[in-house]
Amino acid sequence: EWRSYTVILILHLTCGGLGVAELSLNGVWALRNSNGSLSLSAGVPGCVHTGLQLHGVIEDPYYRFNDLAYRWISLDNWTYTVSFPFLTDWPAVLVFEGVDTVSTISLNGVIIGKTDNMFRRYDFEVAGLLKDVNILEVWLMSAVTYASEKRQAHTAYSVPPECPPVVQKGECHINFIRKAQCSFSWDWGPSFPTLGIWKDVRLESFDTLRLLSFVPSPKYDTVLSGWTVEVELFFDVAVASKGIVLLSVPQLQSAAKFQLSLMPGQSNASFVLHISQNVTVDLWWPFGHGQQPLIKLLIDISIEGGETFHIAFRTVELVQEPILESPGRSFYFRINGQPIFLKGSNWIPAHAFQDQVTADRLTQLLVSAQMAHMNVLRVWGGGIYEQDLFYSLCDQLGIMVWQDFMFACALYPIEQDFIQSVREEVTQQVRRLKSHPSVVIWSGNNENEAAIADNWFSIPHEQRQHYVNDYVHLYVENIRQIVQQEDSTRPFLVSSPTNAVESEKEGWVAHNPYDPHYGDVHFYSYVTDCWDWRKFPRTRFASEYGFQSWPSFSTLRKVTVPADWDFGSNFSSHRQHHNLGNIQMLLQALLHYILPNNTDPVQRYRDNIYITQVMQAQCVKTQTEFYRRSRSDIVEGKGHTMGALYWQLNDIWQAPSWSSIEFGGKWKMLHYWAVRFFSPLITVGVEDNGDFLLYAVSDLNVDCILKATVKLYRWNSFTPQCSLESDWTKVKGGGVTQMFQCPVSKLLTDCRKCTRHTCVVIFDVSGQGDVVRSPTNYLFLSSPQDAEGLQKPKITFTVEEAGARFKVNLRCSSPALFVWLDVEDIPGVFDDNGFLMMSESYTVFFTAWRVTTLKEVVDKLHITSLRDIY
Repeated sequence: EWRSYTVILILHLTCGGLGVAELSLNGVWALRNSNGSLSLSAGVPGCVHTGLQLHGVIEDPYYRFNDLAYRWISLDNWTYTVSFPFLTDWPAVLVFEGVDTVSTISLNGVIIGKTDNMFRRYDFEVAGLLKDVNILEVWLMSAVTYASEKRQAHTAYSVPPECPPVVQKGECHINFIRKAQCSFSWDWGPSFPTLGIWKDVRLESFDTLRLLSFVPSPKYDTVLSGWTVEVELFFDVAVASKGIVLLSVPQLQSAAKFQLSLMPGQSNASFVLHISQNVTVDLWWPFGHGQQPLIKLLIDISIEGGETFHIAFRTVELVQEPILESPGRSFYFRINGQPIFLKGSNWIPAHAFQDQVTADRLTQLLVSAQMAHMNVLRVWGGGIYEQDLFYSLCDQLGIMVWQDFMFACALYPIEQDFIQSVREEVTQQVRRLKSHPSVVIWSGNNENEAAIADNWFSIPHEQRQHYVNDYVHLYVENIRQIVQQEDSTRPFLVSSPTNAVESEKEGWVAHNPYDPHYGDVHFYSYVTDCWDWRKFPRTRFASEYGFQSWPSFSTLRKVTVPADWDFGSNFSSHRQHHNLGNIQMLLQALLHYILPNNTDPVQRYRDNIYITQVMQAQCVKTQTEFYRRSRSDIVEGKGHTMGALYWQLNDIWQAPSWSSIEFGGKWKMLHYWAVRFFSPLITVGVEDNGDFLLYAVSDLNVDCILKATVKLYRWNSFTPQCSLESDWTKVKGGGVTQMFQCPVSKLLTDCRKCTRHTCVVIFDVSGQGDVVRSPTNYLFLSSPQDAEGLQKPKITFTVEEAGARFKVNLRCSSPALFVWLDVEDIPGVFDDNGFLMMSESYTVFFTAWRVTTLKEVVDKLHITSLRDIY
């Protein structure tokens, strides 16, 4: 039996004497539109929009209403042109790693090929066409026009949806083109159907053969109780060749030599290196559960050279087993034989123009995720397969990746040319990504099983089976079949959400893909009270849930004018791509908070932004804590929740969304709270049937002896009205333990006659000598809008330099709720923010992400608390 495992590899080429030459064609190309009225230089990799912006032809596309003003760019056709020399007689191939999207490519006036899939690499043989100086031309057709023509040509039956909702201000028929689905608009993003050469371009010439790719896969053989590393090599062979392949992992004292024999054409070979059983193999673990060792694997190919890669050893299993006292099946990940609760979020493209996604931007976002104790991100199926750096960083940071294939919220055509293009796409992406230990699961699509099951597109019942058949053909008979053939090291799900094995039993489209007894669940409810944890499904795995908020004033200010700074402005309506989203945010806030009523309209606008972030943070906190404490529960047959991935981590532009990190990298209040509610050890307090219940939730790898401390504070005093302690209790690592229980009425009466409206409950758990301690948590016994005694706090501050950080010393006249420190556009992060200030003084530290001065921090620091906005 093979247990699923993967490897990261580092390849080091040592020349074997045979010729391979590579000429990069990245750099400056000429760019022109269809009628020649615009002609300029543009960067490759890049896209038309960024080229136009660089030359001042257009402003920032994200500014105000420019997504509509610049629609003409995506409706035009564009041509990229470059000239280059060539000086050998060897066979040559032009390699396009990524063209966005529909193109006709010519070399010296001869068409050499076409592209229609943004996610594919294209290789074109050009040996007989090359001259001393060559002209390469890439003609790009409007993706909007192409998608429309494909839809019109599809006359047999409709493939919905035709267009996005009107509120999204997008383009139609995105499901007919293999392009980032969100590029035609989404409920959190703009419509920018980009055109360009978005990845590397190069000319490869060779006299005998070239190495196309290499794919290492570590596996654990339970029969032999040992590790192996399978290495697949893919070649383009001009002349029949023989050689030797040497595989070695010096750190693990393992090496082997293999004979290589290749015939002309596309050829591949596979070799297996057995890792010595006399050495200890250090395993790769998700963040919070161990280290992430990356071990060198050397591949030396005598006729082609060799490469050095890093490999990592780990197993991954998706466990779906019967559960005692519960119908259905479990749904959890076992890494290296250990059940892991997945804590994280969902990832969307970091920019509408991928050439703007720098290494710094990616690193900042992923490090921010790890700082919030996340061990997983789901790369959502409506965006892109991320760049190599994304996965390498996840390998290093211990962030697991749930990798969707790029299909979302739609049905898709199954014409042969479409299917064949998808098959190439899937094969290439699996081979590219499967060596990363961070990638733990493949998923066929986002919400398309649910779309059919819940009949999102109003398909008549008698036609339903036709669409089910198409669904099975695309995701099961093609994508699933390819993935299982290419990668035996990790699980595959057909969709998300899904009932997984139960969906398969029901013909791959379950009656209810949201059944909490199976698989993963997406859940959104903006109307019900998010403070009521009983409203959330007690699911096996929560892979999407969330609430919107607006980004900060400093983020919005970059793309607005003063006329926009009102929740009733045209801009506020324009940027909201979720129907009724702005009113839903305020109505949810209104359930528990007094809405801002400052007479200064700009201050009221800023306060409204603040209250949406408070609302979002509290809602997601309540839901996430419910999922985490449901880890060990079975209640009415439901529970054993083993994953919480809120929607969403990052933003694609400056707009209201479900994100916890704003466009540009600034943390919302939600992200600061995620640092707490995703901590390895947390304390959760809830009211249930009149009782106050306190739980310790532990993701630690060891059991701990802990006690809970419960304090009640009046809203007008820094002195606790009482302090209670639980007995010392054994808290199981990877489990949930009830620490404290008391009727709320008794708790209030015993604490100097506190009432629900006058007091708040504050609590944590800790070990002997404070070696282990959870973040402090709280429970409101009434809404803050009903809090009696809560005063407008007078918060003062001083700032001083403390090494590489700034130390902010706060003093407060009375308890303050959701104290928010904002330094406007200075990039950086506080070590705590959005907190309850229940002491007269408190210190936080600010780490700036660029050079800044003490004066700048002091001048830009603003502090807001809940009582300041009304």
